[in-house]
Amino acid sequence: MSLSGSYHYLAVVLLMVTGLYVVMVNTNLIKKVLGLNIFQTSVFVFYISLGRLEGGTAPILADELSRYANPLPHVLILTAIVVGVATTALALSLVVQIHRAHGTMEEDDIDDREGGATIS
Repeated sequence: MSLSGSYHYLAVVLLMVTGLYVVMVNTNLIKKVLGLNIFQTSVFVFYISLGRLEGGTAPILADELSRYANPLPHVLILTAIVVGVATTALALSLVVQIHRAHGTMEEDDIDDREGGATIS
């Protein structure tokens, strides 16, 4: 397996690690939502890359025989994008409500105000 044909897997791993890092390191809730979106994008790129067919064409019927690429991964990802946008909108609206209730979007400050246990 050559690395030259697998550059999209490198992009997937880079996006996945970046998204996971942003979620784990930041205490700001907005940045955590953005990190989850980056992670979600890596899953989309990975799933679409699995639907690639070498020498495949669009699945349009023609007189001659040819190899068709499977359109199902692309259709599923379009649906996942719509669900992801709705989930992001819900998460951001929850962050707004948390900010109204606590006056901050930082996890540590919210834990301190609520008297929650901190992990050391």
